[in-house]
Amino acid sequence: MTRSKTRNDDAVTIDARLTQIAQQVLKVPTLVYRNSDSLDFHEVSVGQIKLALRAAYEAGRQSMK
Repeated sequence: MTRSKTRNDDAVTIDARLTQIAQQVLKVPTLVYRNSDSLDFHEVSVGQIKLALRAAYEAGRQSMK
């Protein structure tokens, strides 16, 4: 497998995990830009952001094992 192929696979995996965290923790349905303020901007609490950042950190930590 080429190095760039591995990076692309990693990016897809990371994007999928980030989307999962956004959906579960922030209640954001997608991380895809939809070119609409009402769809692309979300009101979230500081507590939700903290939980999402912790989940992302933990996902990164687990991926290094």
